[in-house]
Amino acid sequence: MPGFNYSEAGDESPTLQWLEAGESRVAVWRSEAGVAPPARVQLADDTQSADVAYRLACEGTALLWRGDFQNARQLLQAMARRVDRKPPKPGPAPFEVFHLQRRAQAQRARTLGMLLIPFAADHLIPLRRAPDVRQACTEVYGDCAVPYVASLRELLGLIGAHEWRKNGVEVPALGERIYPHYGVFSPVRSEYVALVAEAPLPKSQASNSLAFDIGTGTGVLAAVLARRGVARVVATDQDMRALCCARDNIARLGLNAQVDVVQANLFPPGRAPLIVCNPPWIPARPSSPLEHAVYDPDSSMLRGFLDGLVAHLTPAGEGWLILSDLAEHLELRSRSELLSLIEQAGLLVLGRTDVRPTHPRSADVTDPLHAARTAEVTSLWRLGAKG
Repeated sequence: MPGFNYSEAGDESPTLQWLEAGESRVAVWRSEAGVAPPARVQLADDTQSADVAYRLACEGTALLWRGDFQNARQLLQAMARRVDRKPPKPGPAPFEVFHLQRRAQAQRARTLGMLLIPFAADHLIPLRRAPDVRQACTEVYGDCAVPYVASLRELLGLIGAHEWRKNGVEVPALGERIYPHYGVFSPVRSEYVALVAEAPLPKSQASNSLAFDIGTGTGVLAAVLARRGVARVVATDQDMRALCCARDNIARLGLNAQVDVVQANLFPPGRAPLIVCNPPWIPARPSSPLEHAVYDPDSSMLRGFLDGLVAHLTPAGEGWLILSDLAEHLELRSRSELLSLIEQAGLLVLGRTDVRPTHPRSADVTDPLHAARTAEVTSLWRLGAKG
């Protein structure tokens, strides 16, 4: 493909190198998952067999596609079927099942990420029957004046995220839709939103109608609190995509007069009679930047919220911790450890409301974590300062 000269992209951009027509080519490499550019690249087209593509991908050789785009999608599906023929063997303990599945998911992502697609400037794909993905790519990558290469698997993820962002997610507690952005956790699990919508507001709200929403993500919980009549909600996050997403949703819902979305690591300045937090539920290391909304290494966000809560609550105020016990069923964190964290932070449990999840994965018997998901309970813990 002529014209692949990326010197104008700058030294900070990662690059991909390969040989084509006897010449060395270099391209800007894009990976929102933080994957390094493959060290070995060879060209592939419509004559590429799925068996050979799968073998090369497993060996660490990436395939830069030069054929029909729809054929590339079919090849990726065929490679996925080969990956999925060898499910991880179940371990004797829940935490071993979890870690085996995580390893299998990481290996699957690495293998399927080896099928690469070229992009021209302005996110155009110079392949036959290629879709127009300019809007989906611009939402994630921003404007682009130079060509680049990315994995087909990531591109399909961008397209899926664009559809979520365009169509939104119905939130029964709001009676409205929330529009998640790429990389921002989508409120598809409506049970945790319903907990915040239904829990009695602290009595101290009557004299000081203020709440903090820590780690707001899409802004859904801040919106629920505002719709419940809380006069002012300060919603925080430190991820720029989450901040943009929350501001967009708050504006769509007409709640700008009630909700301030601010960048902060956990708490904003000051105190509030109600502080809400829905941290990542699984104390494990994320394998990519996009997994930070699900995995919380060493429960760091949970610990930070609990440890800072007393200093930011007004007298008689409440902290609402929304947390699944899935980690307990996976033997990644015990209930006694959670209660110890609460006590060490100078907090008391004022009450707890539980709900069973209703999302489709809880009923999927083929899921290696099915036993844990079947037993899972999501809880709203009402916490107050000791004394």
